Amino acid sequence: MHYKRILLKLSGEALMGERQYGIDPIRLAEYAQEIKEVTDKGIEVAIVIGGGNIFRGVAGASNGMDRVQGDHMGMLATVINGLALQSALEDANVPTRLQTAIKINEIAEPFIRRKAMRHLEKGRVVIFGGGTGNPYFTTDSAAVLRAIEIGADVILKGTRVDGIYTADPEKFKDATKFSNITFEDVLKKGLKVMDTTAFTLSQENKLPIIVFDMNTKGNLLKLVSGENIGTKVDN
Repeated sequence: MHYKRILLKLSGEALMGERQYGIDPIRLAEYAQEIKEVTDKGIEVAIVIGGGNIFRGVAGASNGMDRVQGDHMGMLATVINGLALQSALEDANVPTRLQTAIKINEIAEPFIRRKAMRHLEKGRVVIFGGGTGNPYFTTDSAAVLRAIEIGADVILKGTRVDGIYTADPEKFKDATKFSNITFEDVLKKGLKVMDTTAFTLSQENKLPIIVFDMNTKGNLLKLVSGENIGTKVDN
């Protein structure tokens, strides 16, 4: 296999499936199956999931809510998504642990780096909920931070599009796709991959990011097997 330990970043919106908000159990089961295929090959998988399908701190703040309160609500939304994904994975017989950056001891373990790494070594999937535990930081930043902390080989950002394009392919039909691009070129061209804080952290730590379509069956397994899926960003 091409990678030994990966961090999979999923957006909260990805869990909505065809719904307008919330969680689609069918999409959840599909994702669990994709992840199982990868863990069955002996690859260690950590996951960071967003909360945008339930609540977005930034959206709350734009409606007059205190930003810190809004971000705390967003963190709790990621924990709800984490619990849902944990349940789906366990239904697929994949041992899973949920660790959170904010303490909710009755629901999940607190994030302890050594414990997380031990779980991964034992073949358990580890879901990191609660973002970084701090307001003003996105789940993209949480994904990069956790990936560096656990020594992941790569960040796989699962989206609805199959990579990074010169423009939004859903709006511009003539947009062309990059198969490989450097961190520097992404910044020069002003392409949106992750928020700037997360992206810079990834660049400084020489941690590659691959943006790919998570909704195409078998893509995750192909990617970790070394196939050229999506767009790879590295130095």
